[in-house]
Amino acid sequence: MVLEYRLKSGLLVAAEIRRCEAMFASAVVVHRGDDERGQILIKHYVPSKGARIYVQSRDENGKLIWFQPLGEDWIAEKKADQYIERQKGFDEDLWVLEVEDAKNVYEPEF
Repeated sequence: MVLEYRLKSGLLVAAEIRRCEAMFASAVVVHRGDDERGQILIKHYVPSKGARIYVQSRDENGKLIWFQPLGEDWIAEKKADQYIERQKGFDEDLWVLEVEDAKNVYEPEF
């Protein structure tokens, strides 16, 4: 039997905010989910480009990864916000972190 340790969602979000601060990017929790196991969604916004959405997922080996459900291209911020609102309607435990990154240096990590 393989034991898997998972960090709490609230702790992962707090760590991601700290990473953003170190990169001089603004990060704000716009929807607070379940502290223990809520899924995390990140909206990465670059003023001159648009937005990208990242959500937690698992690969075929069970490893935690970031998935871009709307594709890797930059999208209009309004389209990203509409997607986020739909997801919040499906999952009340969802965490939504919004990162504003004028220098486009941010990429989510664990």
